[in-house]
Amino acid sequence: MARHGRMSVTLARIGVWIWGVGAVVVAASIGGYRLETLPLRPAFIGYVASVAIMALATLFLLVGMIGGRGRMGSWAFNGVCWIALVLCVGMTLNNLLWLRQGQVSPPIHDISTDTVNPPEFVDILPLRAGAPNPPEYAGSEAAEQQLKAYPEIVPLELDVTPAEAMALAESAARAMEWELITVASGEGRLEAVATTAWFGFKDDVVVRIVESGDGSLVDVRSKSRLGLSDVGTNARRIRRFMAQMQPSG
Repeated sequence: MARHGRMSVTLARIGVWIWGVGAVVVAASIGGYRLETLPLRPAFIGYVASVAIMALATLFLLVGMIGGRGRMGSWAFNGVCWIALVLCVGMTLNNLLWLRQGQVSPPIHDISTDTVNPPEFVDILPLRAGAPNPPEYAGSEAAEQQLKAYPEIVPLELDVTPAEAMALAESAARAMEWELITVASGEGRLEAVATTAWFGFKDDVVVRIVESGDGSLVDVRSKSRLGLSDVGTNARRIRRFMAQMQPSG
């Protein structure tokens, strides 16, 4: 029994050590890319490796903690094991969800509420210079895939004037912490840059507002600067922006 307990403690210790290695790898991968000291490919490879490392750490921690019934030496070490386990499981589940999202999302990165006459980038064009994905709309094939995958991405109709709609759009963009590039109320155009949470990828957004009857019609386009598939990021961004734009009351 004592030998079994020692083995459980050893496995848990190995799990904590592996977790530490994984934490360093993920921090170096993401931090290196965001600080522009590491190219995307090795950074992404490092991130994928950290996912595998965290999964392995989860296995060791689970086996060790179950075998030791949660009592492995000092309270401090026991607490470290629980913290490491929670973080490992959380990261593993998050990445499994991300992989699942990648499987069900179409391989597109240019989403627009108007796929026939999408809003065009103007002032953002210099910022996209050298970006792998060109600023022009992706075309009819991407539009077909979008309409099939995200049928809810449609123009927003508001019972307010275009000027009031632009104020709502600017407020929503600020609430989502976008970097505003242009707010041209007279032209009915807002352009902004959105930064993703983990790797800090730059995606560009253009909002077009025109008069429609007694109100306004709002179209939004969000496009990634790099990558074939955005894993649904641009569609989620547009949905959230549209929800933010709804006037209160």
